[in-house]
Amino acid sequence: MIIIRNKLIGIQMSKTLKFLSLTSALALSSAAFANGVKVEVVDKTFNPGGGFLAYTEFELSGEPLAESLGLDLDVLDPVALNKPTAFDYTAGIESYEYSEEAMYAVNYQSKMGPHLANGPLNAKRGGTPESLGKRFIELSASVAFPTEEIPLNMYPVTFPYRKGMPEFAGPVDTATVNTDEVEMLDATGKTSKVKVDIPAYFRDYASLAWIESGMDKSFNPAAVGGQMLKDVMWSQDFLGGMHTVEGDEEVEATSSDMDADGKHALGVSSADGFNGVILTEITWDKLLTLKNQFGYDGKQLGTKITSTYDPANGPVWFPANVAVSEKMVNGTKAIGDLKVTDGRSTLRDTWMLLWPLSEVYAFSDQRSANTNQNPAFLSVFDGAPFPSAPAANTDTDLNNDVESDDPFSVVSVLANAAFKNLDALHFDAKAGTLVDDVIGQNVTTFDAAYALQALTIFQRSQDALPVGYASAAAGESLNTERGQRALEMIKAQADFIVDKLIAKNGLAVDSYDLNDGAGKSQTIGTQFAVIRGLAAAMTATGDERYKEAARKVYDQVEAQMFDKDTGTYANVIGQPTQYTPYTVAAVSAGLRSLMLDLRNEEGENNPNLDLAHLTKRYTTWFRTVINGEKTNEGMQLAEWVGDSGENLLSENNNGDTDKDGVAQVVYAGGKYGTAMTMANKVIVSKR
Repeated sequence: MIIIRNKLIGIQMSKTLKFLSLTSALALSSAAFANGVKVEVVDKTFNPGGGFLAYTEFELSGEPLAESLGLDLDVLDPVALNKPTAFDYTAGIESYEYSEEAMYAVNYQSKMGPHLANGPLNAKRGGTPESLGKRFIELSASVAFPTEEIPLNMYPVTFPYRKGMPEFAGPVDTATVNTDEVEMLDATGKTSKVKVDIPAYFRDYASLAWIESGMDKSFNPAAVGGQMLKDVMWSQDFLGGMHTVEGDEEVEATSSDMDADGKHALGVSSADGFNGVILTEITWDKLLTLKNQFGYDGKQLGTKITSTYDPANGPVWFPANVAVSEKMVNGTKAIGDLKVTDGRSTLRDTWMLLWPLSEVYAFSDQRSANTNQNPAFLSVFDGAPFPSAPAANTDTDLNNDVESDDPFSVVSVLANAAFKNLDALHFDAKAGTLVDDVIGQNVTTFDAAYALQALTIFQRSQDALPVGYASAAAGESLNTERGQRALEMIKAQADFIVDKLIAKNGLAVDSYDLNDGAGKSQTIGTQFAVIRGLAAAMTATGDERYKEAARKVYDQVEAQMFDKDTGTYANVIGQPTQYTPYTVAAVSAGLRSLMLDLRNEEGENNPNLDLAHLTKRYTTWFRTVINGEKTNEGMQLAEWVGDSGENLLSENNNGDTDKDGVAQVVYAGGKYGTAMTMANKVIVSKR
């Protein structure tokens, strides 16, 4: 079993509670949820771009959020629903575990993309299944994970296709391979001691592939960036410490060579460490694939990108859509012919690559000037299991870098290119804002706001400040030239949002034309993206103006967009509201920003910014929109067994044993069942 709970320690967040009793504040979150709300799934496909952005925000709004608000994670138990409070369980179990499980569904099970055996890394090792198997043995040894416990028939996808239908292609192997006994507390408050079955598909993924006809077999930068973001966030979590080989107990890494003593191994546990190194291997392969095959100069793919890349000498970007003609190698999928079908550079694609590239840069950073790097991360990239960078590439000057395929050298080239393209191809210096297309005049507020997050992480990575879970923590900055330019762009974009994109009614508009001015539509995804973006800008610049602007937007969200009949947010009160993965990403992130950075401080009494109020809003929104009131409604289509509270009962299994509204995979619709991913579109309305 490799999907297990991970305990976090020592997470630094932007705030700690100084004056609020958390127990009394969160007790209100156990209140009843809205009833009579229909959440209809109208598009079941999974889009890795929006979907993994949402799952990244779910991860950050999971254990890290709950712990930062004072929760002892050891008290959480997946089979004890709503304990210690409904908020704690929703954040610390459901939001967090849905995020992790969906990653495995796509990366290890779906077959929705080329197999790692046919990527550039394995090609250098011989290009055979045996050479990949040998690499997996090396990776498992680095984290002291028994190779016999590696799930059978894993299908590691090196980059995901643009979208897929997550229904299974054939019958799922539900044969019982083991039984256990657990004491469950379900969502209705009923406690029972039950026998549960461990199904064959839990350890053998052969029957969990998705239907081929539902796959859009094309490359899209946002989809690739979404997967990379999800993978690197979890990699940093899994590999952020070490563990004892004998007792498998997590310990803090005190030096980068601690794993050479025979007593310690990489990863916060052997199982988490194994996932961490596999995800890092997938990310490294993806970086090389991007660099070698998908650079585009407007004429041809495969245009070379170097460390001295300057768009003034001819821009090279990643096109919005490339059709992939599959071929079979080693009995698995491989990249065949490629054809550009949409050659544009878009703002969404660019910021959705810049954010994960910046996270990978910080994760693998070996610059000698970076005195803040986690010793555990240095150990991951010290030559084994992943190669270190050449000495020339570990200073702060890209101009003297040498060509190298190690992870840090490759991501350094790509992050630099993505940032320079964001600046040169999408930033209108005169207007002070990012625009959707190179030749366009349109500003999509959602993307301009989220670009603030990407720019903030880029600046922090360049200046050697903490990222990942600790992206609001202080540190000693290197004050690099690229970091300073990113700060200039952050300030200009945040100013543009505050000055131009917030209408007279106090809500942000969805779009703005540099010639014609603001559009009229205002949707909830945009509001929460603005809150999230302005909170990031405040963290990056220290400008309290952005904090006050974000708080005012939320006041108007409460006044104009909170629908009491559904107990959650609506574009127009009383009318059905469409939610997409991008919408739920923004709501999760925006509410988290409000709880951590924008809530009332001591002496303030705005009821909308009270922590108890915000935790209640978060819990009700998640339970309503994500879980759904009834089985097979809600954004989350299915639930894996174990870590999120779902178990297969040996007797009277009804497909939703924890009664949280989310079905087990084989009960989640489709001819044979549905993977544990989110829908691409739902409509929320009063039933």
